Amino acid sequence: MRPRLPLLLAGVAILAGMVGASGCGSTGGDRPEENATLVLDFTPNAVHAGIYSAVERGYDDAEGIRLRVREPSSSTDSVKLLLAGRADFAILDIHDLAIAREQGRDIVGIMALVQRPLAAVLAQPAVRTPRDLEGRRVGVAGLPSDRAVLRSIVAGAGGRPARVRKVTIGFNAVPSLLSRRVDAATAFWNVEGVALRRRRPGIREFRVDEFGAPPYPELVVCATRARLRESPGLARALVTALARGYQLTLQDPASSATDLLERVPGLRRELVRAELDAVSPAFASGARRYGELDAARLGEWAKWEARFGIVDRPPDVSRAFDPQFLP
Repeated sequence: MRPRLPLLLAGVAILAGMVGASGCGSTGGDRPEENATLVLDFTPNAVHAGIYSAVERGYDDAEGIRLRVREPSSSTDSVKLLLAGRADFAILDIHDLAIAREQGRDIVGIMALVQRPLAAVLAQPAVRTPRDLEGRRVGVAGLPSDRAVLRSIVAGAGGRPARVRKVTIGFNAVPSLLSRRVDAATAFWNVEGVALRRRRPGIREFRVDEFGAPPYPELVVCATRARLRESPGLARALVTALARGYQLTLQDPASSATDLLERVPGLRRELVRAELDAVSPAFASGARRYGELDAARLGEWAKWEARFGIVDRPPDVSRAFDPQFLP
C-alpha cells in the first residue's frame, strides 16, 4: 500500500520545520556525553527505521549520546528492563504503558513514534464487515488490548462482540489466517497486514480507529520518572536524535530502509519497503511536530482505554506523559 503523496509531504514539512527550528544537531551546552540503551517494542521492522537511521548516521553521537538498540525477548521485557535500570528508554505499546501505570509503575511517555493506532482486525476475503464476525472464529494473541481492539471494531460496525468466537493463537496471525484456521485475527496492519496482503491480496483490514477508537499514538518512547529526573539532558538528546532519524525516513525512505537492513541482517528489502510505504503516513498524521503528545487526543484515548476494559480507570494523562523533552 503506497502512502498518499499529500500525507507524506505534510509529514516531511512537519519534520523539516521542527529540525530547522532546532538546528542541524546538538542540544547545545546540555550534551550528556553518556551511553544509552533503547529497547524496542517488537522485532525490528519498518516502523523502527528512523531509530536505526539515527544510529547509522551518527545523529546520536551529534547529540552527545551513544545509543544501543535492543530487541525485546517478550512483550513484557521492556517494562521490566526499565524498572530494573537495565535500559534507559523503551518503545512501549501505549496500552502496555497504561497497564504498567495502573500497576503503580511510574513510567512516562516522552515522545510518540507514530500518531495513530496500528492495531486492526485482519479477516478472510469473505468477511465484508466486522459485523460478519458474529459466530466466526477470531484469533487473539491473549493480551487485554487484543480483546479491547476486537470489541471496539465489532461494536463500531454495529455488531455484537459477545457473539464472536475468540481463539487464542499467540502471535501467529499470519499462519493462522493463511491456513484458514481462523476467519480473522487481531494484528498490526503495518506488519502482519502488509505480509498477508502480499500473499493473499483479497485479505480484509479493519483498523481500530476507523471503527470507534480515537487517533491515539500506538507506540511511545518511555522512561521511568526517576531516570528522567536524573538525566533530563539524556532524554532531550535522544528525542532530538530520533526526530532527525525520522526526518530522514520521511524524506528518503529508500536510504532509511537501507540503514535498517544494514543494522538488522536477515530482513527482506522488498518487505521492509512495503511496510515503510504503509506506515509512513502514520509517523506525523495530524501532528504539528514530530513526536507530539497531544493532550486532547490522549484524553480521548484514556477514556477509550477504560471503556473497553484495558484498564479499570482512565489513565491520568498529565502524569503518564511529559512532552517537555520534545524539541
